[in-house]
Amino acid sequence: MSYLTIEKKQNIFAEFGGKAENTGSIEAQIALLTERISSISKHLQGNKKDFDTHSGLMHMVGQRKRLLTYLQKKDLQGYRALIEKLGLRK
Repeated sequence: MSYLTIEKKQNIFAEFGGKAENTGSIEAQIALLTERISSISKHLQGNKKDFDTHSGLMHMVGQRKRLLTYLQKKDLQGYRALIEKLGLRK
């Protein structure tokens, strides 16, 4: 399982939050969760019986869904641009 390094996180925050220090941006949080979800999904493909990690993954997916719902209500154009950029299927 590849962990997110500080550089990776800063790149995500810079790309989606505007600058590396903007860690509270909804778009940046969703992008970070998406990166973590994809990393954990790859881990679970090889470790099918890792149920604790699967539980954590489901928690992260729910958190991302709640953040996406909030963003959709607050900024529909930003929501559409973000899901297009991240390649989410909504």
